[in-house]
Amino acid sequence: MAALLEGLRVVEISSFVAAPLGGMTLAQLGADVVRVDPIGGAADIGRWPLAPSGTSLMWTGMNKAKRSVTVDFRGPEGREVVTRLAARAGIVLTNAVGRGWLSYEALSRVRPDLVHLQIEGHHDGTAAVDYTVNAEIGFPLITGPSEHGAPVNHVLPAWDMACGLYAATGILAAERRRSRTGEGARIRLPLYDVALAMAGNLGLLAEAQLGAERPRIGNHLFGGLGRDFALAGGGRVMVVALTGRHFADLCEITGLTATVTELERLLGADFDRDGDRYVHRETLAALLAPWFEARTLDQVTRELKGSSVLWAPYRRFSEIDLEAAPLMGEIDQPGVGRIYAPASPLDTAPGGDGGTGTTGGREPVPAPRLGEHTDEVLAELGLDAADLRAKGAVA
Repeated sequence: MAALLEGLRVVEISSFVAAPLGGMTLAQLGADVVRVDPIGGAADIGRWPLAPSGTSLMWTGMNKAKRSVTVDFRGPEGREVVTRLAARAGIVLTNAVGRGWLSYEALSRVRPDLVHLQIEGHHDGTAAVDYTVNAEIGFPLITGPSEHGAPVNHVLPAWDMACGLYAATGILAAERRRSRTGEGARIRLPLYDVALAMAGNLGLLAEAQLGAERPRIGNHLFGGLGRDFALAGGGRVMVVALTGRHFADLCEITGLTATVTELERLLGADFDRDGDRYVHRETLAALLAPWFEARTLDQVTRELKGSSVLWAPYRRFSEIDLEAAPLMGEIDQPGVGRIYAPASPLDTAPGGDGGTGTTGGREPVPAPRLGEHTDEVLAELGLDAADLRAKGAVA
């Protein structure tokens, strides 16, 4: 089956997470994404974590299925190479700032129907990264235990991730319009606006406007019943009862149905309702905790199997069974070695994996070596790679 985006060409001038993720999202669906870096690599070429060889595992993780070209951004010959690449591809994805020659205004002069998506920090052009945006949007002050006074930063670059996926969506939307009307597009995507939009979409901004200040509640689920519980012999599980059925099954399995029914009567509560389960979360958690503390993970697994209860054990990355995951496949990553890596989570193969434990047509493709496809791409542009190398314009 042909890849969904076969024939789509994208030039990506980027670094770190958001823009590379946007490009990789398209590349893993079959687009020809050419990442263009300065000679020696961009600022993320050595970003941790690192393989024993010193190769950046983040760089290789964010650039799978792309082609790589390295160009001297400071000289006119190198800039001309990028301009010709952009003209041929017709789509540019970048988070590079302060480079007028990479702007929509400059590049659309050589490709009038250009689709150009620029990731920025703030809408006014000032710089920002995920970790500064997260601080100013409010999440670190509602994260962590209730008694903790200082901010708690999380380790997941959530806004970069959402921004990268917005970028891929924006490019596809603009390309669809171009295919119908012939019009190009200049798209700006500020990282702060991504975070602000999601905080609004989740109801957090409206909640604040209406006078409520979201509290810190540790590992409890806001607005419902969900929390971590310790197990016999060590380890913890996360348990969530999103619906009345989930909660009823949890009570039946733990032998608490009669107790909880009487508690409802005494409190005047209705535990079929999310809000009542949340209001009385500490009391309900205290009733449930001894059941989990008396059981090992194997026992909990057996007793909750087949029920509607939503739960999972806490695991380290090293404890995940990658070989059994249909998303994962083995690749030989240059500079790293033989590893399991994810393909696109969008499974477009008819019938999925059929229970075979394979990726169902979603085979992961390694990231390139830095500059690996420079000669190949220059040949496609009709340029002399040897001559440009001699001038120091490419590497």
